[in-house]
Amino acid sequence: MTNEPTNVEPATTQVPLPNESRPETENLEKKNRRLVKRILAVFFLCAALFGTYEFGLEQGKTASGQAGVSSVLSPGSVVFSNTESQDKTLDFSLFWKVWNILKDKYVDRGKLDATKLFYGSIKGMLAATGDPYTTFFDPEEQKSFNEDMSGKFEGIGAEMGIRDDVLTIIAPLDGTPAEQSGLRPNDKILKIDGAKTTGLSLEEAVGKIRGPKGTTVVLNIFRSGEDTARDVTVVRDVINVKSVKLDFRDDGIAVLRVSRFGDSTQQEFADAVSTIKKRSPAPTGLIVDLRSNPGGLLDAAVAMASLMIPADQTVVWEENAQGERKPEKTLGGDVLSGIPTAVLIDEGSASASEILAGALREDRKNVTLVGKKSYGKGSVQELIPVGKDMSVKVTIARWLTPNGNQINEKGISPDIDVNISVDDIKAGRDPQKDKAVEILRKGK
Repeated sequence: MTNEPTNVEPATTQVPLPNESRPETENLEKKNRRLVKRILAVFFLCAALFGTYEFGLEQGKTASGQAGVSSVLSPGSVVFSNTESQDKTLDFSLFWKVWNILKDKYVDRGKLDATKLFYGSIKGMLAATGDPYTTFFDPEEQKSFNEDMSGKFEGIGAEMGIRDDVLTIIAPLDGTPAEQSGLRPNDKILKIDGAKTTGLSLEEAVGKIRGPKGTTVVLNIFRSGEDTARDVTVVRDVINVKSVKLDFRDDGIAVLRVSRFGDSTQQEFADAVSTIKKRSPAPTGLIVDLRSNPGGLLDAAVAMASLMIPADQTVVWEENAQGERKPEKTLGGDVLSGIPTAVLIDEGSASASEILAGALREDRKNVTLVGKKSYGKGSVQELIPVGKDMSVKVTIARWLTPNGNQINEKGISPDIDVNISVDDIKAGRDPQKDKAVEILRKGK
């Protein structure tokens, strides 16, 4: 109900002239004429109302195809529709009309699965937002998502997304069939086992690519810089990825490789930091490798940043639909901020990886970003349970770097741009890491 302003016309006030200013008979005649006019006005008003009622009644009879008093609906029994402006009201009976048409008319209606139709309608509603990260997880997809966060599942081991309406590899995970088959960030997947990926949701595509250990999936991919698409056959396996790996180089530089931000990442990272802290002599430099890291849990990114950035510093700003910003700050426990640090990023570094990289660069003076511009996912999702083994993942906010920089679809540009070619990969060379080592050595 809207509070529309009400226009009230002022009542007309008639003030008769004093009786002594005119003859008594003239005054009486005018009073009688006014009385007659009022009676006539009331008569015509009643006639108009009665005629309107009769016309409406006859129209109601005609419209209903019935005659007589039985066609009249009492005010207490009538159900009104469209009581508000149609640009504000949706008639949900349309859904059931289409449902019934499909049920009654569809040529293969005996093969229809009502559950799939129902889930599909929810997915379609969320897809209409135009946001590929706002999605519905049915029980099977919920299971897959939980496996992703735990780091153990059967498939090829590649994080994927939808970019420019095309299924795209964000990052192949370390040591997985995807990486071993030569798949790279930004590869476009045009077909899965010969079927086009056009129109598939991200969850549907992942469902088709995953499968039991030892089975194969053929991906038709197109890579920037190549003239034609080509098929890549990948043998599925059990993907059990440890998300944090620590190495110490002979030159005193520690290398922390973080492949995702999952359920166990925070503890794995804390264990690695504890090992670094106990190292004697202390590392002279630190490389944090976030390449091909598709992201994951925001809480993990904040907790990890807290071990590398002084207390009470902003890690990321969350900006809601109203433009209100809320900071996520470091929690304390920093032990690494005094060590000169190089952060490796590439086109496969997304989401939580970008949050951590941006925070390290903007909250510290001794950090250098090396590699290629990151993926550019600047939104925050919340997973909301909506039933048994089902949930909705909905974008609730955008995130910005500590200095307020928006990176959605822009990415984070490195301080030093270094490419890595196919020939480098085949030959086992890593010019990006080599550049990071060079920078840290010079900073001694």
